[in-house]
Amino acid sequence: MSPVIITVVISGLAVSTPREIAFSRLLPAAPALAAAMWPVLPTVLLGAFCLLVMIGLSFVYSDLGTPYTAAAIVAVTLAAAYASHLRLQREETLFQLRLVADAAQKVLLRPLPRRIQDVEIESLYLAAQEQARIGGDFYEAADTPYGVRLLIGDVRGKGLSAVGAASVVINCFRENAYDQPELKGIIRRLETSIARYSMATPAHDQPEHFATALIAEIPYGGGHIRVLNCGHPPPLLVQRGEVHVLEPTIPSAPLNLAALVGDDYCVDTIAFVPGDQILLYTDGVSETRDRTGEFFPLPDWMRQHCPAPPRELLDRLHRDLLHYSGGRLDDDIAALAVRCRPTGAPERSV
Repeated sequence: MSPVIITVVISGLAVSTPREIAFSRLLPAAPALAAAMWPVLPTVLLGAFCLLVMIGLSFVYSDLGTPYTAAAIVAVTLAAAYASHLRLQREETLFQLRLVADAAQKVLLRPLPRRIQDVEIESLYLAAQEQARIGGDFYEAADTPYGVRLLIGDVRGKGLSAVGAASVVINCFRENAYDQPELKGIIRRLETSIARYSMATPAHDQPEHFATALIAEIPYGGGHIRVLNCGHPPPLLVQRGEVHVLEPTIPSAPLNLAALVGDDYCVDTIAFVPGDQILLYTDGVSETRDRTGEFFPLPDWMRQHCPAPPRELLDRLHRDLLHYSGGRLDDDIAALAVRCRPTGAPERSV
């Protein structure tokens, strides 16, 4: 309603102030403002109303320069109507692009099941690029014959330039998580897929195409979790109220760098019993900075919030990361909170 308010205020001032001030010359501002908010027809109607106000004022006050102001109102109204038309076209284009982005996100980062047998899973994703829905961080969970298998990773770079490589890794994991009996076999398939993708892209883009990745496997009824970490930030394990940083025993190379540093992969096995919880995350979480440049203290933060269930934990993490960074993220963020459902916990819908 601000264009209407401006019209009323200018008209009131034009009537109540001396003729020499000539507030009526500000009437073209109303249709100009309307172009940024209203459709074409209401913008034109407001311009016509301003023109009638100007003509009416000319009968009360003489020598207002009515012809010049009226011509300005007509010119501004026509320009405002055209600008409103262009704005509506661009808004429609943007709306369609947002629909495409939403569809792409559902394909790339489809909603995860909230529970697979006795394993509860919750996810968090935030894209750093303004107006983006997806970026270079990725995650996935699969209910396989070998147990619940989890993937989380981060393609070098951010925004849409990293989406292609991320989609290659996710789709490869979705296919091989069900067929490969060992985690090392899955990683080697991911390595091959991202290498082929890198070779098929223009040379100037190839440096973007390597990724850190972490695969975890929770066998059904096994009481442990297997973790294979390829250059990814170490997950945090909560056991009996204590937080443990799961650094890999032997570091493994990120995807698409095995040819440079070797393809010896190490799988660590850690106890994971009912009530235990693990947080998988990308470096966008641990490297979030405050105004002084200090990194987000994730292990200390986890110790303060570790009793929280997975969904509540990620909601708090989302809120606290935005607060810590002042509302502006410099990198994509992805996180998975996974809990082995405590014995005797009430059932809930998936």
